[in-house]
Amino acid sequence: MLPFADADLPFLEVLWSMLIFMGFLLWIWLAITCFSDIFRRRDWGGFVKAIWVIFIIVIPYLGVLVYLIISHNGMAERNEEVASQMQQAFDERVREASAGSAGEIEKAHELLKSGAIDQAEFDKLKAKALG
Repeated sequence: MLPFADADLPFLEVLWSMLIFMGFLLWIWLAITCFSDIFRRRDWGGFVKAIWVIFIIVIPYLGVLVYLIISHNGMAERNEEVASQMQQAFDERVREASAGSAGEIEKAHELLKSGAIDQAEFDKLKAKALG
């Protein structure tokens, strides 16, 4: 027989415990989001950031709610800015990677035109560049 089979846990107590646990996880997620936004801000100095961190730690629920009410627009703008920067960095990496093969083929074509290599060598370099 299972050791917990005799436990007397009514369904509503289990449901209430799960709701409390999920609420706690939600608050942790919101606090981490607020902390990351506080430290990402460039318009605040260290003193203001320290005050907000202390406020969120000392009065947790009120601190997070007040920060979300005050800074909700700025949080969205900063998140959009970070996403845009990440997209631009990704696009640049893709451009560099794709330009690598094209650049190698272009150099090989110039060598072919100048007579430094023949058509067979050009074809080998082109195949190597294309992978």
